[in-house]
Amino acid sequence: MALSRVSDHLKPENFAAPRPVRTVSRRSFLRTGVSALAAPILTGCNLSTDPPGISNPRLSARPGSPTVTPTLGLSELGLEPDRDGLLYVPLDHSWDTPAPLFVALHGAGGSASNWASYPDRAESRGMVFLAPESRAPTWDLSSGGEFGPDVEFLDRALQHTFERCRIDPTHVALGGFSDGASYTLSLGVSNGDLFSHLVAYSPGYFRPAPPLIGKPPIYISHGTEDSVLPVFNTRESIVPNLRDAEYDVTYLEFEGDHEVPPEISESALDWFLDVG
Repeated sequence: MALSRVSDHLKPENFAAPRPVRTVSRRSFLRTGVSALAAPILTGCNLSTDPPGISNPRLSARPGSPTVTPTLGLSELGLEPDRDGLLYVPLDHSWDTPAPLFVALHGAGGSASNWASYPDRAESRGMVFLAPESRAPTWDLSSGGEFGPDVEFLDRALQHTFERCRIDPTHVALGGFSDGASYTLSLGVSNGDLFSHLVAYSPGYFRPAPPLIGKPPIYISHGTEDSVLPVFNTRESIVPNLRDAEYDVTYLEFEGDHEVPPEISESALDWFLDVG
């Protein structure tokens, strides 16, 4: 599949954004120039498929009946003073109508702000969007080889969301870019009773830990000219391994580097929401 090289991301020097206040306008959010999904530093990209050490990949938060009135639009989670995360709730969100949820994991060295093009996508689709941040510059499995504090924080971020939004349990996606994509695949297969879909943009590895639960369908994309995480590993290792394990994998390659073209974002969300 050949797609345009036009991508969602900007130059690395534009990635760093000031911390938002508790409620963030989309206009000021976009003005920071952080619509990039890539990160300036991409470390810890282990291509091994060997399982990590003893660690717990299981998440306990589940959709239910909300009890807290949500802040509509874009807001900071407010769970941590430093590395925290962002939540976007569509302006017409109602507790009477369950909404899909897309959880997005940034690349190494990145932040929630790297997903700046997604609030508009969420608004147009009636979709809740959650972008938590890793405790360190990248996700614990990449930096330390085990699941740990990032699983705990993701659980808190999900609980925060479920307390405020009525979520459709048949449409809860975990997605990510680069290290976030690797983390999505590795963590997601242990939480198939929560995540109905997995979306991995340019992953670098797949290192699951037991237990493996459920068989969520998986969408994977990768640029044929990726200079950071070569497409070969995804094409020849990650995708075949998942298919051999009987996962339903949709795999798209595009003509581009380490990035997420707008067409890929649109395609992945249409796939997630059963559009078309």
